[in-house]
Amino acid sequence: MGIAALNNKTIVIAGSRKTDEMGLIIEKQGGTPLVRSLQGLTMFEEDLLEEPLRQFAKQGADWVILTTGMGSDSLLNAADKLGIKEEVLAKLAQARIATRGYKTSAFLKQNGLQAEVSDADGTMRNLNDNLSSHHFEGKRVWIQLHGEEAPELVAFLENKGAAQIVSVLPYKHVPPEIDTLETLLSELMSRSVDAVCFTTAVQVHYLFKYAIETDRVELLLTVFNENVVAAAVGKVTAEALREYGVNRIVVPELERMGALIIEISRYYEAMDKQG
Repeated sequence: MGIAALNNKTIVIAGSRKTDEMGLIIEKQGGTPLVRSLQGLTMFEEDLLEEPLRQFAKQGADWVILTTGMGSDSLLNAADKLGIKEEVLAKLAQARIATRGYKTSAFLKQNGLQAEVSDADGTMRNLNDNLSSHHFEGKRVWIQLHGEEAPELVAFLENKGAAQIVSVLPYKHVPPEIDTLETLLSELMSRSVDAVCFTTAVQVHYLFKYAIETDRVELLLTVFNENVVAAAVGKVTAEALREYGVNRIVVPELERMGALIIEISRYYEAMDKQG
């Protein structure tokens, strides 16, 4: 791969984490990084986690669904501060566990736990499919979420007859500033940027919801499908783009931010060779 594969290319970073690292990789490839953060995370106050954690430590659940490694770690850390970490781990060991994502699988391994159900591609849709062969009638289900609710998962469990569903969100998403959304949308409409790096699905949702609210979603789709490259760090983020109608997406095989930049470079090199 050429040292300046991104020469004369402006690459937008839509994330809020490791933006300096991503910017350096873009610059090493000859590109110009532009940070337009479409996501922020803030931790809930621990007193909001105390009640569900104490209840879980006492009662446990028939099923536990863990959707992110970071969120699972945060719950366990909160339990430790409350002095109930061992009780929570014991109840986890007694429950049937379903996981989404490789980081959540790593969390289980670190804590000597095993999943009965896991996803194949990191998506909630695949997790739901894998859960469909199991029985939930009369069962108590405890769900760890990250940043936003999962109404489809809750509806799925309700339709399967679950008696109780408890959703716990260690983190919540903070919407981006309207000025940031407007600036990025204007840059996309004017084709003054060449690619956008989406590192989570929520970034995609915020951008497209704003485009819908301002009656520019069709224009945004045209931009991504014809001019500006939409780059997704992994399958979950790529799935969010496809749901809105984006059909030209660059996705690295390895779900890492650095790999995402390298994949964009390869994309442009391939385009240059085609003429």
